[in-house]
Amino acid sequence: MLIWAAPGDWLPVFWGKQMPEVEDRDVQLYYELSGARGGRVLMFSNSLGSNLHMWDKVVPRFEANCHVLRYDMRGHGKSSVPAGPYTIDQLGGDVLFLLDRLGIERVDLCGLSVGGMIAMWIAIHAPERLGRLILANTAVRIGTREGWEQRIATVETAGMASLAAASLERWFTRGYREEHPDEMGAMRDMIAAVDANGYKAGCAVLRDTDLRTEIPDISVSTLVITGKHDPATPPSDGLALHAALRDSKYVELDASHISAWERADEFAEAVHSFLINGERADG
Repeated sequence: MLIWAAPGDWLPVFWGKQMPEVEDRDVQLYYELSGARGGRVLMFSNSLGSNLHMWDKVVPRFEANCHVLRYDMRGHGKSSVPAGPYTIDQLGGDVLFLLDRLGIERVDLCGLSVGGMIAMWIAIHAPERLGRLILANTAVRIGTREGWEQRIATVETAGMASLAAASLERWFTRGYREEHPDEMGAMRDMIAAVDANGYKAGCAVLRDTDLRTEIPDISVSTLVITGKHDPATPPSDGLALHAALRDSKYVELDASHISAWERADEFAEAVHSFLINGERADG
C-alpha cells in the first residue's frame, strides 16, 4: 500500500501509518508522527546523546491540537550512522530533507541543545519553512573546541557507557536524579546505546559551530527556554539569545540541561502558551 507524499516521492505505509524511515544518499532517518492529522505540525529535534524519546513527557500535551513530528538525528537512535565528522549544514539539511519527503511545507520547530542549533540553522537558511521557533537549553556557541576534543577522546578510550553517568550529572539536577532513580536508569541506557561513532561525529558539530554572526538574521518569532541550573548552556546563554533575536520571549525553568524532561509540565505549558494560545513572543 502506498500514499502520495510529495512530487516524485512515494512513501510506504503500514497499518495506516507512514513507514518511520526515509533515506537520502548518505543517511537513513527514523521518525515518528503522532497526534492530530491536519493540525499545525510541531517538530522536535533532540540533544546530543539522546533519541526522540527524550520528548516523551511533553509530546502528549500537544497531540490533541498538533501533528507531532519527532526524528532521530543522524548517528543517533534508529537513524543510520554515516561516517563523520558531521556539520551543522548536514544536520539542518537532514531536517529539510525529511520535511520534503513527508510533503510538509511548514512547521513549528522546537530544538534542545544541538537540536536548538539545528533549529537556528533552519531559521537562518530556510525561514519560509517555519511558523514559530522554540530554542531550549541552547546557544549560538556551546562549549569550547578543547572541551569537545576531550569529549571525543573520552569516548574513544572509555566508550559510551563511561560517558553516561557524567552526562546525567549535566542533564539533571542532583535532587531530580535522587528522586527518580528509575528514570535515570532509562536515561543512562539511552545514552550508552548511542553509537560511539555517531556521538563523536555529533561532538564535532558542537566543536565547529558558531552562529554568533548569523543570529541577527533570524526574524522568526521565538521562545527561548533555559534551565536555571544548566551547566552546559546556562541562563546567560539564553539571555544572550533573547537579546539578539528581534522577536523573542524568555522563560527560565528550575531545571538543568534537559528541561523538557525534568520540568516537563512547565516546559509544555510555556510552549503551549506560545503556540496554541497565540501568545506573542515580545509579550
